[in-house]
Amino acid sequence: MSSLKNIKSALVSVYYKDGLEGILTKLHQSGVHLYSTGGTKKFIEELKIPVTSVEELTGYPSILGGRVKTLHPKVFGGILARRENSGDKSQLDAYAIPEIDLVIVDLYPFEATVKSGATDADIIEKIDIGGISLIRAAAKNYNDVLIVSHQGQYSKLLELLKEKDCATSLSDRRQFAAEAFATSSHYDTSIYRYFAGDSTDLFRQSFNQAKALRYGENPHQKGVFFGDFEELFNQLQGKEISYNNLLDIDAAVNLIDEFTETTFAILKHNNACGCASRANVTEAFRAALAGDPVSAFGGIFVTNHEVDLATADEAAKIFFEVIIAPSYSAEALELFKHKKNLIVLIRKSEGLQSNQYRTVLNGVILQNRDTKKETKEDLKAVTILSPEKDKIEDLLFANRLAKQSKSNTIVLAKGKQLLASGVGQTSRVDALKQAIEKAKSFNFELKGAVMASDAFFPFPDCVEIAFNEGITSVIQPGGSIRDQESVDFCNKHQMSMVTTGFRHFKH
Repeated sequence: MSSLKNIKSALVSVYYKDGLEGILTKLHQSGVHLYSTGGTKKFIEELKIPVTSVEELTGYPSILGGRVKTLHPKVFGGILARRENSGDKSQLDAYAIPEIDLVIVDLYPFEATVKSGATDADIIEKIDIGGISLIRAAAKNYNDVLIVSHQGQYSKLLELLKEKDCATSLSDRRQFAAEAFATSSHYDTSIYRYFAGDSTDLFRQSFNQAKALRYGENPHQKGVFFGDFEELFNQLQGKEISYNNLLDIDAAVNLIDEFTETTFAILKHNNACGCASRANVTEAFRAALAGDPVSAFGGIFVTNHEVDLATADEAAKIFFEVIIAPSYSAEALELFKHKKNLIVLIRKSEGLQSNQYRTVLNGVILQNRDTKKETKEDLKAVTILSPEKDKIEDLLFANRLAKQSKSNTIVLAKGKQLLASGVGQTSRVDALKQAIEKAKSFNFELKGAVMASDAFFPFPDCVEIAFNEGITSVIQPGGSIRDQESVDFCNKHQMSMVTTGFRHFKH
């Protein structure tokens, strides 16, 4: 038996009508009987196309302010009836229920209503009941019914109707059914997320947008990005963004969000290799680049200030893959056009998710995003000598960098400039030695610098090494049972140390 079925009747009830006219015209030309409700019925009538109201079909009006329109056996019976089932067929005949072969329906814009800042009452009214039921019913009976569940399918449907002259194959219907269940699943997840808020009792996430990447972390791995990149950024130019670019962009925006004063950062493999806060963006860039001009090659540039021509001119002297800023001067953009592969991003929003999750083994782990930003009020001086005002600013600067660097990490800074960091080390001592060696390789004077650690010092060895290099002040979370040993060393050698009480591991 052929799986090709002719469409003889259709139920159309949609919120979004753009792109619908061509479909309705084709259905009408092919003699398809149309049923509809409310605003959609009026739209069809304005096209001079015959249509039967659902109220006429069911014998009941739309009630409860429109909450109940299509929830009736004469609608759902016609959708769910199995065409080859004699029992179903006889019941349709007994109750004068017409078969419905095509359902075109979309859902109230629940997510958009939430994002608009609407009241709870308005949001609740955008929880679709009839539409979601129609989608599930038609998708369940895909053997006989074609379901179109969102506006993005309109052009695909019109092509199908023209190609097969208002007939559909089983594979067509099954494919549309799969998309329909994706629509209903995403919709229900959005509703759950609204009610659950930041609760971590259950894990539910859904993304409709999927973008295939050139490859994953390596060329032999497949990569896909699920999410709405355009919600956060405008890409003005450049090549297609890669999997690794996305990881670096994520690290870059998380880092730059730590700072309020004009700051420029350069990242490589998710870690800062340069960062500085200055009175203007050009000086910030120069100081950031000086931190490690070697690693900056092929890096990610990010700033929280408009990029002007002077900054763009300095940056354009080296190769880098991505630049992120809230805005650019026209002259800067014109200069960047000469680097056609350079990805230039305008950051539109700071709307990062409040929860973070990743796959582990055969499951998912989830945590709240680390949003703690220490201020001078959080600092507890644990040594006899307290840091001076300029040192406090450097300590907070270094601490922000340590928070956004891979553990174990040690950050050395002076004058709101990253001198060097040791990141991703299995030993805190190794991280410090790495930072010292790197700072010296770029001729930085460590005397008077500060040191930040993402976690406590289990032994006083790090503060001893730091002292021998001229470092005078330390910031760390504290919490080791041997904290006092590090404090005692600092007191003995006129170093200052503050604790924050907050560890910032990052793995």
